[in-house]
Amino acid sequence: MSDLMKSLDVAASGMKAQGTRLRVISENVANAGSTALTPEEDPYRRKLVTFGGVLNRELGVELVDVRRISRDPSDFGRRYQPNHPAADPTGYVSTSNVNSLIEMADMREAQRSYEANLKVLQASRRMLQQTIELLR
Repeated sequence: MSDLMKSLDVAASGMKAQGTRLRVISENVANAGSTALTPEEDPYRRKLVTFGGVLNRELGVELVDVRRISRDPSDFGRRYQPNHPAADPTGYVSTSNVNSLIEMADMREAQRSYEANLKVLQASRRMLQQTIELLR
């Protein structure tokens, strides 16, 4: 029964981490194409989620955890829009470094990982319930 409890904790940690990743991706998508308000400011910078392993000594298993949420250092886009309040002297406006196509691919991957962990959680729960039924 101990292994079933471990699998529940591992799957739950994976779901939590992927849930955080989905939230960050949603924030990125919501800010795609945004610009700065003035020429001196930067537009929204894409966020990245980094995962790491955390040893749960009590259970003796490695759980997944969000290690950090960082900013993507890639260059901003530039769009010629001389009438925009954030245009530089040459008429260009800096735009967010979010690529919606990449975000959608990342979102699909995170969703699949979340669903896989959910299936593990459900299977472990069923097996645990069946074990309890057998012991009665």
